[in-house]
Amino acid sequence: MAEQNQIPATRTRIIKNLERILGRPVIVYFTSFNHPVMITDEDADMLEGLLQKMDLSNGLALVINSPGGSGLTAERIIRACRSYSGTDEYWAIVPNKAKSAATMVCFGASKILMGPTSELGPIDPQIKINTNTFGSAYNVIKSYEDLFDRATKSKGRLEPYLQQLSNYNEKEIDHLRMIQSLSEDIAVKTLANGMMKGISEDDIRSKIQIFLTPEETKTHGRPIYRSDALKCGLKVEKLDAKDDLWKVIYELYIRMNNYVSGRVSKSIETKTYAYAMPIPKGGGKND
Repeated sequence: MAEQNQIPATRTRIIKNLERILGRPVIVYFTSFNHPVMITDEDADMLEGLLQKMDLSNGLALVINSPGGSGLTAERIIRACRSYSGTDEYWAIVPNKAKSAATMVCFGASKILMGPTSELGPIDPQIKINTNTFGSAYNVIKSYEDLFDRATKSKGRLEPYLQQLSNYNEKEIDHLRMIQSLSEDIAVKTLANGMMKGISEDDIRSKIQIFLTPEETKTHGRPIYRSDALKCGLKVEKLDAKDDLWKVIYELYIRMNNYVSGRVSKSIETKTYAYAMPIPKGGGKND
């Protein structure tokens, strides 16, 4: 029954083994890709509560798997992990997918451990386009600016442009610019105070462009693998598919992902403590 339900006890052995190999405490943070949940402030609160109970004199390793959520919460998680760590830093381990705000959490680490299939992703903010569709704030801003630019340069009739521009709200565009700038600012400052310390913010911004806009990836969900992360100057430790460490990490991923895909919607665990959030009412991948 424990195996069928994937209760936290089924992962205790794996977390202890991972700690033995890494030489530092491990905390595991997963949010579901199946249920409508995100990285939120309550996660940061619970994570900090667990950090308070751990001996972090040798630092910590955060195993993170999530489709993303709030950039401001990501900033809080980074601060909590750095503040409670006895070494003022932490390692991020990506067993499968750490996207959007979860990628930002990885930016806060001193190094990111990635396997051959591990994915990071763009951090450009997503907004609700209609009831069932989300889109990039960057693309909305760009389409507005392109249309406005064509209108100002047009030597013909302006009515077609004015009609299309009437579909945009200037205050909303300004708001989108602000949240896009916020996401970029968190990422750049986080890296400048961590794994890219000593590099100017302008240079960091230039190096991580693939993460800041969908210009290269084309879509928010497209994977950014470790080879591209390394090209950006991120400190990535590559794990081979046959490495014993990767096998331990991947078993933990399979068990934890099963848990947050069916039994709960998100979970934060250590070898001693565990917190889980129930599946939201009516929450399902197709709802």
